[in-house]
Amino acid sequence: MYIGGTFWPLESFVTEGRSDCAVRIFSMTDLTHAHAVSLATVPNLRDLGGWATADGRRVRSGLVFRSTELHRLAGDDLTKFDALGITAVFDLRTVAERSAAPDPDLPGVAEVPLDVLADSSTAMPARLNEVVADPAAVAEASEVLGGGKAAELMEGTYRQIVSLPSAHAAYHRLFTALAEPAQPGAALFHCTTGKDRTGWAAATFLTVLGVGRDEVFDDYLLTNDELIPALHPVFAAFQAAGGDPDVLKPVLGVQRNYLEGAFEEMTAQFGDIEGYFRDGLGLDPAVPEQLRKRYLDQ
Repeated sequence: MYIGGTFWPLESFVTEGRSDCAVRIFSMTDLTHAHAVSLATVPNLRDLGGWATADGRRVRSGLVFRSTELHRLAGDDLTKFDALGITAVFDLRTVAERSAAPDPDLPGVAEVPLDVLADSSTAMPARLNEVVADPAAVAEASEVLGGGKAAELMEGTYRQIVSLPSAHAAYHRLFTALAEPAQPGAALFHCTTGKDRTGWAAATFLTVLGVGRDEVFDDYLLTNDELIPALHPVFAAFQAAGGDPDVLKPVLGVQRNYLEGAFEEMTAQFGDIEGYFRDGLGLDPAVPEQLRKRYLDQ
């Protein structure tokens, strides 16, 4: 993920220390449990189906999933993943992220790289497991992120995701592929932690299908239930190196105002979701209706 223009890979922390996984799954809210897919090696994996639309229809289940990166997918989870029927994986990460933690080569699954942040000005990668264990780096991170600055950085990142040309190109390809009537099987899109680039993809997907704004935010905020427990080692290491773990919460979790800012940016630039798809992403005007036809119960 990106913090203050610096890429901090989280792959070495996402699934470590997860002996509490089974307990956590059964203690989730009913809302989380209804959408979550329990894979110990892929936290924050959810089915985007099941949400009701404003006109009384429902998003079809088992067709579109969202998740963290798949680098650690292994063991019994491979069998569980295969059972989902996913035939296309859209990887929204940067080249650096994909190189640091490549998705596995899965038989029968097409891997489609879509670099949302290719046009973003960022620093060279720094590994989070090194950063959080280094007192000097922790002190620097605390200075960069403390005093409400972390939330400001995240809000800026979300607005950037709405406006970057590379983001437009990536989401254009994603939604074009999802709208294809001949698309076989299910699809999954992900970034590193499955919350920001993936969160915007999910929010716009549900919005264009006609899911209400409250429900879109419900899906978005489920990330806090699914991801934060899996990142406990990050918080623990940061604290052990002298940092305040609360400083990390705004960048390792999600907040309503992040997505609100993205929607505000979308409205300011493009008017509404239809305008964003047409004028921002450059999609054929028929794509929204094609998506509704494919992913809504008729």
